[in-house]
Amino acid sequence: MGDNMKEKTKKMIQIFISILLFIIVIIIDKCCDFSIEVRFCMYLVPYLVSGYDVIIDAFKGLLKMEMFDECLLMCIATFGAFLLCFVPNASPEFIEAICVMIFFQIGELFEIIAEDDSERSINSLIDLMPSSANLEMENGKVKKVKCESLRLFDTIIIKKGEKVPVDGEIIEGSTSLNTSFLTGEAIPKYARVGDNIMSGCINDGDVIKLKVMKTYEDSTASKIIEMVENSNEVRSNSDKFITKFARIYTPLVILCALILALVPPIFDKNEVLWINRSLSFLIVSCPCALVISVPLSYFGGIGAASKKGILIKGAKYLEDLAKVNTVAFDKTGTLTKGNFEVVAIHPNVLNEKELLHLTMHVESFSTHPIAVSLKDAYDKYSNVKDKCKVKDVEEIEGLGIKATVNNEVIYVGNEKLMNQLKIKYNKCNRVGSIIYVASNENYYGHIVISDQIKEDSYNAIRDLNEMGIKTYMLTGDSEEIAKYVSRELKIYKYYASLMPKDKVKIVNKLEKANDNRVIFVGDGVNDAPVLSRSNLGVSMGGIGSDIAIESSSIVIMDDKVSKVIDSINLSKKVNKIVKENIILALLTKFSVLGLALVGLAPMLLAVFADVGVTILAILNALRTLKL
Repeated sequence: MGDNMKEKTKKMIQIFISILLFIIVIIIDKCCDFSIEVRFCMYLVPYLVSGYDVIIDAFKGLLKMEMFDECLLMCIATFGAFLLCFVPNASPEFIEAICVMIFFQIGELFEIIAEDDSERSINSLIDLMPSSANLEMENGKVKKVKCESLRLFDTIIIKKGEKVPVDGEIIEGSTSLNTSFLTGEAIPKYARVGDNIMSGCINDGDVIKLKVMKTYEDSTASKIIEMVENSNEVRSNSDKFITKFARIYTPLVILCALILALVPPIFDKNEVLWINRSLSFLIVSCPCALVISVPLSYFGGIGAASKKGILIKGAKYLEDLAKVNTVAFDKTGTLTKGNFEVVAIHPNVLNEKELLHLTMHVESFSTHPIAVSLKDAYDKYSNVKDKCKVKDVEEIEGLGIKATVNNEVIYVGNEKLMNQLKIKYNKCNRVGSIIYVASNENYYGHIVISDQIKEDSYNAIRDLNEMGIKTYMLTGDSEEIAKYVSRELKIYKYYASLMPKDKVKIVNKLEKANDNRVIFVGDGVNDAPVLSRSNLGVSMGGIGSDIAIESSSIVIMDDKVSKVIDSINLSKKVNKIVKENIILALLTKFSVLGLALVGLAPMLLAVFADVGVTILAILNALRTLKL
């Protein structure tokens, strides 16, 4: 940001001095009768002041064999206008040449201002991270330290109004947190002892003590900043096309300009006329408007999305969102709240408390929402710690968990697990997630756990249906639950009882059938394989998980399904602005190129076709910041 400010100030001073010298030279030229050589030297001063950096860049480009950039074209055209003074019967175009350079610098200034505005939008995220933290020392005193020096399990104090510097667990106090920097929503979140909170939140309530659970570099806000800063590395297809277009278009125009300057004079002997036309032709040919405005539009769109709590990893993903015609959702934690509750306990050999107790022990090492609900349910029965010994815990992918409890191997999982182990069990027909519990010798019973559909999911699916976008649901849950949720939300089609690899296969199949215009939306933890392998993977509410950021193309920083629609709509608006700039630039350039061929485009009109259109395209691109 500081470098941009210096560059902007430097450019403004350069333009001001250039214009001032230009006016002085014109006045002196009008008042005195100088020779052409003296006039050449006089006008050369404001020309060099206004264009010295362009000349330097053109020379560097020549050394690097980059012969077709706008700086070289500008130098050839403007210096050619100066050299007309030494051509017999030609009228030098000093004023026009200097105007070209000054207008070019004004265009550069607008580009710097536009980039500055875009970067300010992106860099506002850096405010998520404070520079220091209040570290509690072993003697009880508090010392202000740099956030980078914090270590795992340090204790820090967050005062009212302060930002949370690192992810951690509250060990003392309770408070209200402002999460708007993370989620784009100004809804306060209540937090108390035992709750995990993310860096970037603002403490709006009482003083709290936090145990550091992630270092500064690994904290949520740092990951967000890193992700957004790297977003310009993933270029859009439009941007790549413009780059390829410029590589072919620019040398082709230079060749046309040379032909225009050399061939027609053979027949009509008017060299000056055709040299003037070729110089105008060169100025018009610069593809500045396209090269600048297209990436700037996507950069601004990514900044606008970040303000809404939507992190997009690159311009390509923002561009692709506009083409989406199919959305596939995970169920648990995405369309549903993921807040499971035990609604029924059906023991077979044990009593209800014993069955719940046994199940809880097997699930005690899992962080899955179902496991958490079992622990919560057991706490209602008893908060007394027992002496059960649990070891050899092993997750069986897509089926359940195996563990040894007091030297007995216990299996906890779904029907597939029971069938695979050939255990006779009592099938439960209630709607919900059915957790079956058994050992090699006994079937102990099952527990029914239920989840709730998010209110936001109803609106989101309805809006997607109205937009003509097909919706799918992919879940590892049973057929009964999948059918119920699908019917409630009016989802086009669902797939149930899926393992992670099954989701990957289905999404790949959907992508092939729908020309890669498919989004997969998951919780960012259990769906990492399909998120990472999808063309467009969206993590929902999983911003606290490193794997969510690493595996997704897009991260929605809260649990609102409707933000998928917000991201699609934003993408369509950004792509519309990009198309407007491309059409404006190409139509203007080709029109003026045609006029230049027939001698109806003087150099100043050529300047407008280049610099003027560039400024208009930049101003149009800046609209993306306000979306």
